[in-house]
Amino acid sequence: MTLAEALARLRAGRPDERRAALAVLAAQGQADVTPAVAACLHDGDPELVAQAEAALWRIWSRSGDPGVDALFRQGLERLEAQDWLGAVTAFGRVVDAAPAFAEGWNKRATARYLATHYASSIADCEQVVRLNPHHFGALAGQGLCHAALGQLRAAARCFRRALAIHPRLEEVRRHLARIEAALVRGNGHGPGVAPAGTRGAA
Repeated sequence: MTLAEALARLRAGRPDERRAALAVLAAQGQADVTPAVAACLHDGDPELVAQAEAALWRIWSRSGDPGVDALFRQGLERLEAQDWLGAVTAFGRVVDAAPAFAEGWNKRATARYLATHYASSIADCEQVVRLNPHHFGALAGQGLCHAALGQLRAAARCFRRALAIHPRLEEVRRHLARIEAALVRGNGHGPGVAPAGTRGAA
């Protein structure tokens, strides 16, 4: 099955054809197939949704450049070793070598979050979303950083955006519910509604 055939079957095939198409796209697809695969995150079949999510992570982790992919793997090794600052440095090399590769920025954001460098992680997440507007992971991660900094309204906005892309992110939904409850307790207003004079503030 070619990539073009896989995309066609993903959009209009039988359930088994759509699953086979996702397998092809996960193995061979580049970032340009993201919109078609991300659309499956809204499907009523939870197994197809899970397969689409896994496919997206595989697709996003390929830069298309073997040298950049080797640097990327080095960063993953640092993450697995829980060497957060080493991972920040490694993914920094990825970003320098391939600034249009969104997942390089996303993994550096992850490493910065784990190193509790929340503001710089937020900046990386924002760049991920500029490069890949479908990146629910970066939006969820940005929300966690805002929450850690006490910026609850900004966190809620990020979590809502992540859920708009991927409605089955149950952990993100739980984070959002807790933050909305905290906002209600804190100011007496409805979820996500700022008091007078502070609308738009983080």
